[in-house]
Amino acid sequence: MGSTGDLIIGIDAGTSVIKAVAFDLTGRQVAVSAVPNRYSATSEGAVTQSLATTWMDCVAAIRGLSQHVADLGARVAALAVTGQGDGTWLVGAEDAPVAEAWLWLDARAAPTVVRLAAGAENRARFEATGTGLNTCQQGSQMAHMDAHMPEMLDRAEVALHCKDWLYLNLTGVRATDPSEASFTFGNFRTRQYDDGVIAALGLRHRRGLLPEIVDGTQVTHPLTPAAAAATGLRAGTPVSLGYVDMVMTALGAGVHGGDGGDIACSTVGSTGVHMRAVPWERVHLNAEGTGYVICLPVPGIVTQVQTNMAATLNLDWVLSLAADVMRSFGQEVAPRDLVARVDGWLAASAPGQVAYLPYISDAGERGPFVNAEARAGFAGLSMATRYPDMVRAVVEGLGMAMRDCYAAMGPLPDELRLTGGAARSAQLRAILGGAIRARVRTSAREEAGAAGAAMMAAVAIGAYPDMEACIAEWVTPLLSEAQPPDDRLAATYDRLFPAFLAARQGGAPVWAALARARRGV
Repeated sequence: MGSTGDLIIGIDAGTSVIKAVAFDLTGRQVAVSAVPNRYSATSEGAVTQSLATTWMDCVAAIRGLSQHVADLGARVAALAVTGQGDGTWLVGAEDAPVAEAWLWLDARAAPTVVRLAAGAENRARFEATGTGLNTCQQGSQMAHMDAHMPEMLDRAEVALHCKDWLYLNLTGVRATDPSEASFTFGNFRTRQYDDGVIAALGLRHRRGLLPEIVDGTQVTHPLTPAAAAATGLRAGTPVSLGYVDMVMTALGAGVHGGDGGDIACSTVGSTGVHMRAVPWERVHLNAEGTGYVICLPVPGIVTQVQTNMAATLNLDWVLSLAADVMRSFGQEVAPRDLVARVDGWLAASAPGQVAYLPYISDAGERGPFVNAEARAGFAGLSMATRYPDMVRAVVEGLGMAMRDCYAAMGPLPDELRLTGGAARSAQLRAILGGAIRARVRTSAREEAGAAGAAMMAAVAIGAYPDMEACIAEWVTPLLSEAQPPDDRLAATYDRLFPAFLAARQGGAPVWAALARARRGV
């Protein structure tokens, strides 16, 4: 399929920001427009977002590009959209919202998750989807709605995700993509819905709410006249429905393709996302039933995924301790002002002396184990331990947690491709590479999620014959030279990991007792 124009717009509708990014057909980033996203939270665990506002914010982000790109509408060859995963965006008659969307942050389905996870059919559901149950997923949320507020589902005609809702507004087509369809309601091998999975969730009678599955590398739909008028783009412009933002970011950052070998991609920001791209036949399903298997827009290739609730949030915490002490002596210092000192503290400390469990989030942990009561802690402190040693232990804890996640997916990877703010630190890259004995590369790609979606559109309109060819031009040239692991550091972390694992596995009764104490029980 051919198309006129020399630009592709990738839309990435994240939890906090909606971005519209213009790329030329060779993958060069031309311009970015961003609009803050808005959602509401209650003390009862509800986290919701207005569907109407989300669409208007998307329109504003697209229109913002015209301030940076002259004659934008005439230059756009295609448009692609990705967005925050999971959640439930219910749409009813005449494509009107039924209620505000339940986001992936919404915790109301927790008791339903406990009930479903204990069911006899749950292991078979996990082996089909490759994905552990949790409160963020659409299947869990719809099962909870069905049990406690069925009238919401009764009014709905289709259950969408964030990007699917935007795609509906852009094209008038109710659809979802193979990635979200298969890890929630389907089978990662077939990339289709699975009746056994739907039955295990107790949603067989709601099967009609699931939309058609569309692969945006193969199928596009034209921008409607109404959406063209709203965005300032040309009616009929091809629109591609991207996969979920997690794998779009990984695709844009380099989770697949390049020099070969077993490649992984970790995003180390406030939270940690760890992915391994493999042929679906090589998927390792762990005994605990945790993690995700999410399809890539590459035939036969999927990602195994484990996510940490907190990554650099742990570093923020340990720096805040120093800032608090300095403040008590009348010196005002913000934790971010101490980031520049981290490499110095790492250099002033010996590796592998103290184990740190990086579960600083109040929500506990979900990868590679699920425990809402999990909390952070040090093991091995002594009178000789000083603050630089604690900083190093925290950073090494991030590496141990990463190794824990990758070990749950099978063999450790040969190469780790890093994104996120932490990737800028050479010392931190060395620690993470040593922790999993992998060479490390970083990507110069700034907006990887939008780029991943735009790559799908580039293939769909025939700018590239397939995704492998697109990756060769859009992704591989932006990867840094590989940094091999430090053998001595890797040997140290081989010795440290069993201690970390023992502390993690023995922590559950301690965490439970502390949780009871905090509740006054």
